[in-house]
Amino acid sequence: MADTRIGISGWTYAPWRGTFFPAGLSRGRELAYAAAQVRTIEINGTFYSMQRPSSFAAWRAETPDDFVFAIKGPRFVTHMKQLNDVVAPLGNFFASGVLRLGPKLGPLLWQLPPRMRFNPERLARFFDVLPRTQREAALLGRHHDHRLKARAWLRVERDQPLRHALEVRHDSFMTDEFITLLRRHDIGLVVADTAGKWPRLGDVTADFVYVRLHGDTELYASGYTQEALQTWAARIRAWSAGKDISDLPRVGASAARRPAGRDVFVYFDNDVKTHAPFDAMTLAHELGLGPPAPAGPLPGTGRVEAVRTTWAAWRSPRVAARRTRRPTSQRSMITLNERT
Repeated sequence: MADTRIGISGWTYAPWRGTFFPAGLSRGRELAYAAAQVRTIEINGTFYSMQRPSSFAAWRAETPDDFVFAIKGPRFVTHMKQLNDVVAPLGNFFASGVLRLGPKLGPLLWQLPPRMRFNPERLARFFDVLPRTQREAALLGRHHDHRLKARAWLRVERDQPLRHALEVRHDSFMTDEFITLLRRHDIGLVVADTAGKWPRLGDVTADFVYVRLHGDTELYASGYTQEALQTWAARIRAWSAGKDISDLPRVGASAARRPAGRDVFVYFDNDVKTHAPFDAMTLAHELGLGPPAPAGPLPGTGRVEAVRTTWAAWRSPRVAARRTRRPTSQRSMITLNERT
């Protein structure tokens, strides 16, 4: 059965304290609290710098057994090297501790810079290097450089497939050749809602769909109305059922129907004004993944507390039944989890 997960991009945002996070909650418990409200979180700190194996181990320990993390690939690969000569940088990334997430390691996000144009040869070379299983990732990790010599983590608990998603921000990618290339390499195209700033394409190119919601009308800042969330819910239902959709721009042929359905991962990145977690919970309500969404105004007034109270009342007994207790000696080693 296809799995739908609605979540947030990062969790260490000061404006969330006292709004999404209860007043007085320690920073070391913020991930555990967030993971009780959503089923997936996109880690963005990996985009800015290499993390340590101990950080990934702590994040894994602080989340429920069935939780999934999406991991954003390093900007050194996408923005600085621009996908050229990336075997060693990718080796560093996969040796940095990513594999310590084990079964909680979900899709890997590769976001290209706005200046980067479509180059099919360069993309194909990059796709050919990407590992498709955790064991392949460990093998690639052996190509790490001297910086990880003392702390490389290359152990694989259980081999499992790896999924990759690509987010583009240049109009030159709006071509059928690009969609065909993604499908040939089984790379998911990120459906990115960026308030009209960058291309928004709805082509389905893999056995899963990856959605990033950066803001409905204002990039990173605006929330989503109930009507907008209902529209996204309808799209998610179609994707989950293995269908294609027609109400988003497409440049390639329609995707073949997939009877088994498609997994869908959705991440809200509109965090400037604390919209992201509440929009995520409201969308989950709309999809039947939580209690009925309470009516009320958008975050900033009554809806914040209404959503939190209603969701917590529904969620708490379910989370308690399946959560892995974290040893009291462990503390979250949160670094950068900022919006991009």
